[in-house]
Amino acid sequence: MQIFPESKFDVIVVGGGHAGCEAALAAARMGAQTLMIVQDVDHVAHMPCNPSIGGPAKGHLVREISALGGVQARAADAAAMMMRWLNTSKGPAVRALRAQCDLHDYHDYYLRELVNCPNLRVFQDQVDALWVENDRLKGVKTRFQLSFEAPRVILTTGTHLGGRVHVGLVNFASGPMGQQPAVGLSQSMAELGIAMQRLKTGTTPRLYRDSIDWSHIELQEGETCPVGFDFWDEKKVRREISCGMIRTNARTHRIIKDNLDRSPIVHGEITGVGPRYCPSIESKVMAFPEKDSHPIFLEPVARGSVEIYVQNFSTSLPFDVQIAMTRTLPGCERAVILRPGYAIEYDAIDPQQLSLSLEMKCLSGLFCAGQINGTSGYEEAASQGLLAGVNAVLSLRGEEPLVLQRHQAYLGVLVDDLVTKGTHEPYRMLTSRCEHRLLLRHDNADRRLAPIGRRLGLLSDEKWRLLCERWEREDREIETLGRVHVAPAPANAVLAEEKLRPLERGMSAAELLRHPEVDYELLRRIVPDGRLKGEEAANVETAVKYQGYIARQQATVDKVLRLESMKIPVGFDYGELRGLLAESREKLERIRPMTLGQASRISGVTPTDLQHLALYLSERARRRE
Repeated sequence: MQIFPESKFDVIVVGGGHAGCEAALAAARMGAQTLMIVQDVDHVAHMPCNPSIGGPAKGHLVREISALGGVQARAADAAAMMMRWLNTSKGPAVRALRAQCDLHDYHDYYLRELVNCPNLRVFQDQVDALWVENDRLKGVKTRFQLSFEAPRVILTTGTHLGGRVHVGLVNFASGPMGQQPAVGLSQSMAELGIAMQRLKTGTTPRLYRDSIDWSHIELQEGETCPVGFDFWDEKKVRREISCGMIRTNARTHRIIKDNLDRSPIVHGEITGVGPRYCPSIESKVMAFPEKDSHPIFLEPVARGSVEIYVQNFSTSLPFDVQIAMTRTLPGCERAVILRPGYAIEYDAIDPQQLSLSLEMKCLSGLFCAGQINGTSGYEEAASQGLLAGVNAVLSLRGEEPLVLQRHQAYLGVLVDDLVTKGTHEPYRMLTSRCEHRLLLRHDNADRRLAPIGRRLGLLSDEKWRLLCERWEREDREIETLGRVHVAPAPANAVLAEEKLRPLERGMSAAELLRHPEVDYELLRRIVPDGRLKGEEAANVETAVKYQGYIARQQATVDKVLRLESMKIPVGFDYGELRGLLAESREKLERIRPMTLGQASRISGVTPTDLQHLALYLSERARRRE
């Protein structure tokens, strides 16, 4: 039966979460005839956990998606009810934007993009099996007994794959927030020899807004200056709502401890491994017995909604325990729960089975993105989806895949960590995972990645023109600051007004800006020729202030790139290398690193074995020459 005028597609995307949306849009916009199969069109780009986007490292990923031509930044800006800068006291490397979003507006934005995108069809069904004949991927088969053919398939199943929800000792098959689980696809993948693992995540109780006493709760407000994630959207002041800040207390912890025997984790009902960096409240209480409280945030989920999300209060304890411990929180003494918190177990793959393009090594044409790869978070999922969509199309064209290096993008760090090191718990992107984070700032994602988005055809002529004009203005200002001389006399008058130390000698405007107490706005009072404002002014200030540090980190990267530039031939026989430790050989053969640099990051491969491999590859290259 032919459902669509197209009898065959180029790319099929399975799943409609953040990864699926970005994958489908990227593939279609690159010209591939794309089919997106979702369980429920009304839950496309759903936010089953906290309705927020961004934060440390995650906000960097959102900016990288924007620079590459993805959609998440625009969706977040359109849905944002409140935005705040985080880590502002820690320097530009880790400074990040976070948005509290209206989950309905966020979904609506993505859905409009999907249904209006040329080359893209959206269809509601459930994929039950991969369609493979003679070891070749042909497409997918669905619950409605339909077969859809495509040479490239991208799996973005989120937490639906074998999903099982736990509330206390009650558990049942379910996707997130009461959606349907995907029950057949895991078995199909296992039968094809794909190694699976069981992971767990969770969410918090949701409360009725009017059942909370807000009178004594400290409120967290949004920024008063215009902000936004997308490089091209108009920056706005976003502070429609406020979030409440409270803390747990000894009574909360006592109720949790007294009821741990009713926890599905303690009982062994949950076998999946939970997230280390976003644990349940009961896990926090058990892991940190010396702490007498933990921070909690009360966050609205949509404009005009009665629902409040209790951030940092994820739990799978029984419903009656959730009521009792919630009512120990300040302002929540009479709180009424709208939705209980729960834990959800789901199937994921071992990501070491993937190449750096996110294609499955054992089955050509099959790509995976998002939580199926063992990650957590909307931002991690969306960035992987974009990359998988791009690489699915590039592989169809017979072109080299897009592989981002660790010094190029947080997305490069994310994928390299997954593929090279693997993960046996839900992986969360952190700034501490990135060794070159001064080069991978929130402000310069456009400089790093927009040329790639342009080459892929994901950035329009108009967007590229606007970026080039902006870079030209910033570069011209940096050059001007290095050329303009500042004499002590006029400068000291301004510095005295701010009670700052006077200058003892003349210097360039750039040198003055490098003083810790001088910012660009103050410099404009001394050197009034400066014309830049907002984000452009902030970019110039960062580039000038940290010029020396950035240069030193770039020199370190240049040394690392010598390792990354040494390619390991596809299908290389590690049996040729006599003297390798058995563990090194086993891991090198299983992961199949593309470069010596990637091999160096595999746990268990010794420096001696790496040196042996490097010498062998060098000698082999010399013989061929």
